Amino acid sequence: MIEYEHLVLTFGREVSRADIRRALGERAEYDHWELARTVVYEGGRRRAWLRRKIIRVKRTV
Repeated sequence: MIEYEHLVLTFGREVSRADIRRALGERAEYDHWELARTVVYEGGRRRAWLRRKIIRVKRTV
């Protein structure tokens, strides 16, 4: 079974879509996160859930 770790980012309504896209792109490129879900709330606040695989290395003897 694949295991993931999650990261939740919240952006206020004053943050532009271009800035959000840039922030998510940097996380994806440098930290290997992928976008799992986004929600835009009524007040304009945005929340993005990111995930990445947890790679477990099995010990060899």
